[in-house]
Amino acid sequence: MSIKVLGTGAYIPEKVVTNDDLAQLVDTSDEWIMQRVGVKERHVSVNETAADMAAKAAKNALEAANLSGADIDLIVAATISGETLSPTVAGMVQKAIGATCPAFDVNSACSGFLFALDTAVSYIERGTYKSVLVIGAERLSKLVDWTDRSTCVIFGDGAGAMVVTKGDGYLASRLYTSGGDEVIEIPSFGGSSPFYKTPLKHPYIFMDGQETFKFAVNKIAEDIKYVAEQAGITLDDIDYVVTHQANIRIMDFAAKRLKMPKEKFVINIHKYGNTSSASVAIAFDELARSGKLKRGDKIAMCAFGGGLSSAACLIEW
Repeated sequence: MSIKVLGTGAYIPEKVVTNDDLAQLVDTSDEWIMQRVGVKERHVSVNETAADMAAKAAKNALEAANLSGADIDLIVAATISGETLSPTVAGMVQKAIGATCPAFDVNSACSGFLFALDTAVSYIERGTYKSVLVIGAERLSKLVDWTDRSTCVIFGDGAGAMVVTKGDGYLASRLYTSGGDEVIEIPSFGGSSPFYKTPLKHPYIFMDGQETFKFAVNKIAEDIKYVAEQAGITLDDIDYVVTHQANIRIMDFAAKRLKMPKEKFVINIHKYGNTSSASVAIAFDELARSGKLKRGDKIAMCAFGGGLSSAACLIEW
């Protein structure tokens, strides 16, 4: 017993911030950003929270699945940028779509959506729930230092969602964590306790770009090989790769490391930037709505990020 995908959805906020716009804020240029990261523009929220965007992506996924909120038995949302720890993003989505089911958040940074999906699979395989809504949603614009050209050019806001149910399309998966804050650190509210004496090391997203790059390329190659082997297929049998959209050069190097054609990789980083846990979900929704997928196609999804963490899975359409 495994799962099948009933429907997908995404939501991107309207406001577009181009590389030329950022050049007015920091010492950068369109050429510099495109060469080093591959982002042409990103979308940022003006008045929507991560939960607001998550709810809109969820409604799009429900429409694609021909279901209503009342049909959903569980909601699992991945995020690092919810406005509140409680209520959760998942809980706010539950209210917005008219569901009455349990709902909770998970956090594994940019790998979060695939951690959430694997969690949904476990509940479905146990027979606890039938239809599960899985979401990745981020308002990273609130966590970015907009004076730091090394990070502010990378990130964007958005949300993606997927409705899954019992089926036979989840072929293999792998989750990984190597705890530590040396490479990536994403702060939370520091609080105002008069007794706590240790200040925040980084008030905004901190990332060691070189170490992140090496970790990402290694884990994409390692994890995709692993899930293919677990599923008993070769890399040639994989039709599409939907990977976290963090840096175009990471995807280039990973494709070469795997000896897979770049054409198999779904790429939208130029339009949206790095949307953390929403990234894979948004890219998968674009693939699902492109008309390219055929029954039996095998799609590898993989992600990497803070934690350090990585995740991968292989599904059959």
